[in-house]
Parts: sequence; C-alpha cells; structure tokens
Amino acid sequence: MIIRKGTQSDMPAVLNLIKELAIFEKEPNAVVITVDDLLRDGFGESPLFHTFVAEVDNQIIGTALYYYRYSTWKGRTIHLEDLIVKEEKRGTGAGFALYSEIIAQGKRDNVRRVEWNVLDWNTPAIEFYEKSGAKILDDWAVVQMDETAISNFLLNLKSKK
Repeated sequence: MIIRKGTQSDMPAVLNLIKELAIFEKEPNAVVITVDDLLRDGFGESPLFHTFVAEVDNQIIGTALYYYRYSTWKGRTIHLEDLIVKEEKRGTGAGFALYSEIIAQGKRDNVRRVEWNVLDWNTPAIEFYEKSGAKILDDWAVVQMDETAISNFLLNLKSKK
C-alpha cells in the first residue's frame, strides 16, 4: 500500500469515495460536487483542500481530505474533513495509514490542533479515535446553515430593513 498526496488524476476516484461515504452516512443524495469542482477547488492558485490517497495495485482505495483553519485560541489548525476507505478494503490498515499521515502532516506543519467530526452512532470510529489519543468533545455541537437557510436568513434580514 502506498500513501501519497492526491493528484488531479485521482479526483474521479476521490469523488467516488465521497459518494460511498454519503451512502454510509445515510445521505446518498447529498453529494452535489463534481470532479470539476474538486479540480478547481483543490488544484487552483489557492487550493481550498488537500488530499492523501491510499493506493493498492494502482487503485485508489481510500482518501483523507483536509484543509487549514485558524483558531482564535490555537492559531493554524488542520481540519480533517473526511477519511474514507472503500467498504471492501476496510480492515486492511488503509484507514490507519491515512489517519497517521494526517497527524504527521499536522506535526510537519507545526499546527496546534488537528480536528474533525464523527457521527455519534459511528461507534467503531469513535473507539478508534479514543484509542489513538483523540478526545471526543461531548459539550460541543456542530452548527450549520445549508443553502436554503442562508437564503432565508438573508431574505428575512432584507425584509427587516
């Protein structure tokens, strides 16, 4: 198995993994990005994300997609957006190898924190993360606004002016 930086030619396989993750997370129709989006956003002048891929026999079997954030308390951090391994390749060590590479990237970059989200029902992942030394924060909740909520908020804001 080879763990390496993702390239433009890997993006079709990365998108397939993203779609597989959406199915696993019970959101099979949630993925709206395309390969073109990944190419534009990950390989332009100011990339919005970076990837590592796990490759076996010239086949991409996993990916870790991450980007840099800034914490007002810690400074530069890495956010691991997704770590995905093909279902039939789980248990091969690919997930651990990708996870290890992300943590090593954080060390190379001298970030003060590597962070990510995990679904509360994904017990195997939670147990893995805890065994690795990661801390699951019970007192924080993820907050999001989707496209509809953004539009509604702005419409409501305009109507109040």
